[in-house]
Amino acid sequence: MTLHLASQSPRRRQLLQQLGVEFSVLDVEVPEQRLPDEAPQAYVGRVAQAKARAGLASLGGRRDALVLGADTEVVLDHEVFGKPRDADDAAAMLRRLSGRTHAVISVVWLVGAAREQSESCLSQVRFAALDEPTIAAYVATGEPFGKAGGYAIQGRGAALIAHLQGSYSGVMGLPLFETARLLRAFDALTPLPSVRV
Repeated sequence: MTLHLASQSPRRRQLLQQLGVEFSVLDVEVPEQRLPDEAPQAYVGRVAQAKARAGLASLGGRRDALVLGADTEVVLDHEVFGKPRDADDAAAMLRRLSGRTHAVISVVWLVGAAREQSESCLSQVRFAALDEPTIAAYVATGEPFGKAGGYAIQGRGAALIAHLQGSYSGVMGLPLFETARLLRAFDALTPLPSVRV
């Protein structure tokens, strides 16, 4: 089976490489619009599944292909924070996250011609209280753009986070434990050799 990642995210590519699997990257376009009354978890799962299915469709439904699709969103008070539109939007998101704990939902789907399966990961992230100069300085770095919730845990945004309960890689965009479990279920990941201590 050949593995494909239905994502142009450099962070997801980097994380998947950590698992030591060979894969190619597919560029897919999927609408990321939450439906009325759609629960955040259902929304994230639907988008991740749509990415994987779109990737498989772009390959003509090849029988030997497995396509991995993922989506990660920041959720506060049942509101899904997408990627900020501009600097003002990024600053507004950070003000709302300041001093509070929010959820980060990551869902991964693995889709083949005859089978598909998903794994989910829920993390809790608590931001420190952020003053206006801190928010302005962070937004000025440009790092919030293209990131759900307007921050990057793997970058300068790490300095804003007081506590993480859950998966660091999940907050980054691809939960590695869950992704590895999914790949093993499809015999697409070689088990690591046992280590004697």
